[in-house]
Amino acid sequence: MTSKIWSPNSWKQKPAQQIPTYPDPIKLDEVETKLATYPPLVFAGEARQLKARLAQVVEGKAFILHGGDCAESFSNFQANTIRDNFRILLQMAVILTFTTKKPIVKIGRTAGQFAKPRSNDYETINGITLPSYRGDIINAFKFDQTDRVPDPERMERAYFQSASTLNLLRAFSQGGYADFHQVHAWNLDFVNQSPQAARYESLATQLDGALAFVAALGISSETASQIRETELYTSHEALLLPYEQALTRRDSTTVKPHDGYEGDWYDCSAHMLWIGERTRQLEGAHVEFLRGVQNPIGLKCGPTMTPDELIKLIDVLNPMNEPGRLTLISRLGYDKIESLLPSLVRRIRKEDRKVIWCCDPMHGNTTTASNGYKTRNFKHILSEVQSFFSIHQSEDTYAGGVHFELTGRNVVECTGGDQEITEQNLAEGLYETLCDPRLNASQALELAFKLGIMLTQGFHK
Repeated sequence: MTSKIWSPNSWKQKPAQQIPTYPDPIKLDEVETKLATYPPLVFAGEARQLKARLAQVVEGKAFILHGGDCAESFSNFQANTIRDNFRILLQMAVILTFTTKKPIVKIGRTAGQFAKPRSNDYETINGITLPSYRGDIINAFKFDQTDRVPDPERMERAYFQSASTLNLLRAFSQGGYADFHQVHAWNLDFVNQSPQAARYESLATQLDGALAFVAALGISSETASQIRETELYTSHEALLLPYEQALTRRDSTTVKPHDGYEGDWYDCSAHMLWIGERTRQLEGAHVEFLRGVQNPIGLKCGPTMTPDELIKLIDVLNPMNEPGRLTLISRLGYDKIESLLPSLVRRIRKEDRKVIWCCDPMHGNTTTASNGYKTRNFKHILSEVQSFFSIHQSEDTYAGGVHFELTGRNVVECTGGDQEITEQNLAEGLYETLCDPRLNASQALELAFKLGIMLTQGFHK
């Protein structure tokens, strides 16, 4: 059974999956010690604010848009990439705000999404076998003996890149770029050539009219921060526990000197962390670590999840049944969700657990194209989303959000959609992901519009 005693390093007493073996433990210890002295990337108060926003989702008063890169990279670190990913989330959020008439809680897979779980520890190419690529925070993508060795110094580089990313995102969020009056400027150049351009411009024009109306009432960017600023929270999979532990801090504002309480623990690498499908073992290291930090956390629920297992995990991860603490992210696959999700939803409803249900239609729908490229079909992604909302409607429960892997770049990685991307198009030079295929900006907007229709007109396929 899980011990009630917790510390930031108690996870080390548990079996740990998906964590690399570093050949130089002394070097690893030096990097961890250094990271533990660095400033936090996010603050406990921000994580609590996100938890409050998520508590509104539990009550059905808000909706989650969770999205971003499959895996961030050191080589593609530039301001334009950060900006483009930010504005595609802004565009999708505007579409969903118009359709749902609810606040959209925006959570980015960014500023820390560097580590990736792998099905196999090794991969073989042309008869040569090397350790699998596990994300830039661990080793390099290049298929080379030296580059594939796990290097702890990469954690420090990931920290500084995350800090720079957060700095720019905060500037975009609060410095005027997110002002609703900029809604036309958010459109990406290549999206202007897509079928979504006219639909988006029509919506932007409607927003212009609404802004003009409220301006006449004295509400403008100068008088209302909600018009000129936005909230964007960061998240990533808490996979590399040495990094997460090094960035875990006590919150000084929750210290209780008279009671001898030293304060709550927060993982200050991101506002929200999640546990993946491969690391959700009840007695495993990742569940042990995340049960002790006070951040909002997510739990991926894949095809092997049973109602009994889910309840046991909730007992450990959210024992106080706190609204906003735990988000269940289903990733079941378009062909399995209708047979698997209802039993999970019914058990949660029966036991009155205060959790959020969020749909990840990406990870259960990954296939390999005939030409060898890993891909996802837009039709399958959309189908899983439709089934997710239809099931919750049938069960009289609230479908609280969506979780997508996407990018603002003009990539060709997922097939289908209005762009009619084929498997042959994957080999034409715009396939850039280091791991899993992402929706491009045009596909992401298309999905947002279709989701908006579903939320207002029903969920029939």
